[in-house]
Amino acid sequence: MTEYSVGAAGLVSTRTGPAGARSELVERVPFSRASGRTVLIVNPRASRVTRERIGGVERLLRASCEVETVLTAGPRDGTRIAEDVSNDASVVAVFVYSGDGGFNEVINGLGPGLPIGFLPGGRTNVLPRALGIGHDAFDAARRLAEGASAGHRRRISLGRANGRRFAVSSGVGLDAEFVRAWDALGSRRNGCKRGDIAFSAAAARVLLGKRGSIASTIDVGGDGNAAFILAANGDPYSYVGRLPLHVSPSASFEDRIELVSVLRLTPSMIPRLMALLMLGAKGGERHDIVQRRRVDRCEITCSAPLPFQMDGEDLGDVTRVVFESERDAIDVIV
Repeated sequence: MTEYSVGAAGLVSTRTGPAGARSELVERVPFSRASGRTVLIVNPRASRVTRERIGGVERLLRASCEVETVLTAGPRDGTRIAEDVSNDASVVAVFVYSGDGGFNEVINGLGPGLPIGFLPGGRTNVLPRALGIGHDAFDAARRLAEGASAGHRRRISLGRANGRRFAVSSGVGLDAEFVRAWDALGSRRNGCKRGDIAFSAAAARVLLGKRGSIASTIDVGGDGNAAFILAANGDPYSYVGRLPLHVSPSASFEDRIELVSVLRLTPSMIPRLMALLMLGAKGGERHDIVQRRRVDRCEITCSAPLPFQMDGEDLGDVTRVVFESERDAIDVIV
């Protein structure tokens, strides 16, 4: 853990409404070196995190605030650290330098009222890109340092699945199988996850193994069956390289989650499914795909255990998932 002392800064909390709406002031929370510390939580095993890059991010953040850097040491460590700093009255803000899995860990330990900034350190970095922060760690650190100094915050909602928070996505069935198959490929020599080509190949192998067909084995809140479920807290759902995947283009970080149920999957449906992922609402008619908007709560049950993912992390198999919306959950530094 490294500590630094720098100058003062102030924070103003703002709330961004639905697309096209004006932001509104939530509160003013000034802080300075005298009034508190900022903690930088780093996952050193994230795909694009190196010792040199950590140093560069630290230097850029020091332009606006005192910084204390804490490295995670293993699974769920981000949650524990976030719980600790949330209980420390001297901490006024948190930054996380990681991939989407690390972001997920930290938001699950983050206490109310503590602002957070997300720095892209993974391969895909869905959350910071979807928030408009970008894919480059140094550009993001520079922007968030300025945002912290100017007081720019965005209050967003989160999703929950069986009580656990997710920032962008969760799924039961096929997309979770894709994540599991990708993880099974192992890491590169440097310990980082394999890239988009490897993920696409793993997904193709999953589909080939099923011969392009999946039966409807999931009961969606007593309102019909589905082959697999995608839950979106924002848009895009994910990225393949620079290409955004628009599972639910109307999903907003300021609103409730949306659920997309693929009722059944056959080989002839795969092109339409790809159109949905690439184009969202522009992908044409979707008679076998049901979108539920602004969902407060929905319980799904599976006739047999199915893979379950959250923000791109495999969380094992489930037979029941309760999806919920947590409104106005966290303040994000932007």
